[in-house]
Amino acid sequence: MGRLHRKDLGLLAVRLGTGGVLCAHGAQKLFGWFGGGGIDGTAKAMESMGFHPGKPAAIASGVAEAGGGLLLALGFATPAAAAAAAGAMAGAVAVHWKSGFFLTSGGYEYPAYLGFVAATLGLSGPGRYSLARIMGCRLDRPGMVLLSFGVATVATAAVVARREQALAAKQEEARQH
Repeated sequence: MGRLHRKDLGLLAVRLGTGGVLCAHGAQKLFGWFGGGGIDGTAKAMESMGFHPGKPAAIASGVAEAGGGLLLALGFATPAAAAAAAGAMAGAVAVHWKSGFFLTSGGYEYPAYLGFVAATLGLSGPGRYSLARIMGCRLDRPGMVLLSFGVATVATAAVVARREQALAAKQEEARQH
């Protein structure tokens, strides 16, 4: 391993911390661990937030967080993992947007920060102390970064737009009654 590289140790620490938090949140959604609702509870919550149908939304969100978080922590397929996690966090930002920025008022501060850090890791790469480096993987090339973030951006925009349409339709229906 030779001499330790501070920047790579910093990337490792950020990957482990951010990936671990994302993975834990995904495990709540997928498996009900750590006091989470599991798929069924998360599906009901997703539907109440305007994501329809709830079960696929719960699975997608849980996989993006748990899978993206685990891969970030390991430093493997970092662009795809980061893009998935950042996309999931962008969806969470959309849910909390109307409450303002700060978490104390129910705002989007926390998911925005997690998404920002995940995206930063996707752009920076995993560093020397990563599974990708150990295995000699080449999934961290510029083309993969562009592809991963491009796909995540389009998918997230579509999901958020669909949610906004569903919420608007629900409000219109409530006004008519």
